[in-house]
Amino acid sequence: MFHTIFYVPLYNALVFLSSIMPGGDIGLAIITLTILVKVILYPLFYKATMTQMMMKKVEPDIALIKEKYKDDQQTQTKKILEVYRTNKINPLFSFVVILIQLPIILALFWVFQAGFAFDPANPDLYYFMRDFFPDVVNTKLFGLFSITDKSVVLALLTGITQYIQTTLTLPKAPAKKKDEAPNFKDDFARSMNMNMRYFLPVFITFIAYSLSSAIAIYWVTSNIFSIGQEYYIRKIKKY
Repeated sequence: MFHTIFYVPLYNALVFLSSIMPGGDIGLAIITLTILVKVILYPLFYKATMTQMMMKKVEPDIALIKEKYKDDQQTQTKKILEVYRTNKINPLFSFVVILIQLPIILALFWVFQAGFAFDPANPDLYYFMRDFFPDVVNTKLFGLFSITDKSVVLALLTGITQYIQTTLTLPKAPAKKKDEAPNFKDDFARSMNMNMRYFLPVFITFIAYSLSSAIAIYWVTSNIFSIGQEYYIRKIKKY
């Protein structure tokens, strides 16, 4: 089911885009396919971004509730849920968006990892796509990067853009107050925030370098597009 619903359509889309790109530039086809996928997922991204913005807006209220009911966890949880309900916030929505995007990301990963020696006899190729099969496939993006090889430059760009995107979208970690008693939940949130903000971009940089440049091109394009979406949504909502 995964192969039929996700992999095959994306593979055929990449073949088609390669056939219409100048000189059969597969790198440009990857960039275009990534942007198309991001545009299709934009409504989900918009909803997730609005949820994050609303959660930041109610942070002072949540902080007051935590302080007022710090010795009554049951009432604290009830009051926090009331704030979310009043403001129509679903704190799990961002997680749901990630789950929805995951199969698409995995499918794109496997499409790019399968290589670019397209075969007209490939059973995954739709019958009508044989009329759009690329005559030539150019694996040099802008004549600079071979998408089948590793690239330090693209790997570093992946890490940098991932850091910027994470910094923009990640909610602030709870500030540690002076003489504050140990709090596992807040300490865990601070630790996760630190890992997501700094460790994740470094980790992704190494992953991007260990794989072909095609994956790095996808990641950089996706990150830049997400950064642009974030700024656009903040601008129209004046946040």
